[in-house]
Amino acid sequence: MAKHVFAACAEEHSDSAATGLSGCACTDKSAQSATCSQSAGLNAMTDPYRGPQSSSGFELNQPTIISLLYLASFITGITGIVGVVLAYVWGGQPKANWETSHYAYHIRTFWFGLIGFVVGAILSLILIGFLVMLATGVWVAVRSVMSLLNAQKRLPMPNPQTLLF
Repeated sequence: MAKHVFAACAEEHSDSAATGLSGCACTDKSAQSATCSQSAGLNAMTDPYRGPQSSSGFELNQPTIISLLYLASFITGITGIVGVVLAYVWGGQPKANWETSHYAYHIRTFWFGLIGFVVGAILSLILIGFLVMLATGVWVAVRSVMSLLNAQKRLPMPNPQTLLF
């Protein structure tokens, strides 16, 4: 790879002498271009500090799909069930550590959200249930969005066993 990098830098800057290799080591640093840095493997796709990145701005990984299904359940009503089934199925398969925390987080979000809506429906007979259902809906939405944001960054959920956000 070092010869390839050297050759790419030499071709890019044929008028300047490219000596030594430290990534892309052109002597004329002001003339160093994106081609040199990409040939050295320093582009955003393979940056070792960021991990594998998607070329688009939005990555549709499995925890993201579950979060989107939970959010869509506010409109359709049924996609939350599909989301929890997928969380159980995908959670049983070996995955990266950051993904396993999301599955536990999603499963807890579904079951405690369902309990909150049932309690709210029962309490709606005395008119306080609507507030309970509203609070539960906000709680589920915030947890889904937080999981969605962390899944896009490929970060684990900080404490998947908590009932807080």
